Amino acid sequence: MKHTLILMTLSACAFAADFTLAIGSPAAASLPGTENSPNQVRKVKDAAFAVRTENCADPANALITATAEGLVNGERQSTALRLIPGGPGVYLIPGVPGKGVWVVRLIGSCHEAKAGAVVPIGPSGFIRESSKFFPRFATEADIEASLKSLAGGAK
Repeated sequence: MKHTLILMTLSACAFAADFTLAIGSPAAASLPGTENSPNQVRKVKDAAFAVRTENCADPANALITATAEGLVNGERQSTALRLIPGGPGVYLIPGVPGKGVWVVRLIGSCHEAKAGAVVPIGPSGFIRESSKFFPRFATEADIEASLKSLAGGAK
């Protein structure tokens, strides 16, 4: 019995370590409602990208928050973003303010597991190739590095 309990604990820890966030096109999010609803089309069109949880045993109860972190005229700005729910564990992320350079900080949790991401936003939308994913919440240093890179190395 003792060996079974230890094995179950190790399995739970290994599973929790695999929890991650994934991003994609807003069209990848399944929104509630009818397939061709005008409201659904508008929400997808207004979104910068979609985020979903991966390796979460209960995606409907996963928590995700998003914050736009920007550099405008040399000054840092931060704006909470209101996520638009899609299917279980899937959310649309709205666009960020137009002036300056911006990244979106994603914070996710699935029970005790944590994950984070920093997603740069360029003139044509989110930049998948420059996005950073972490098995923890993104730090201020992660945000600053992404903003500096997006601004061309100048602060």
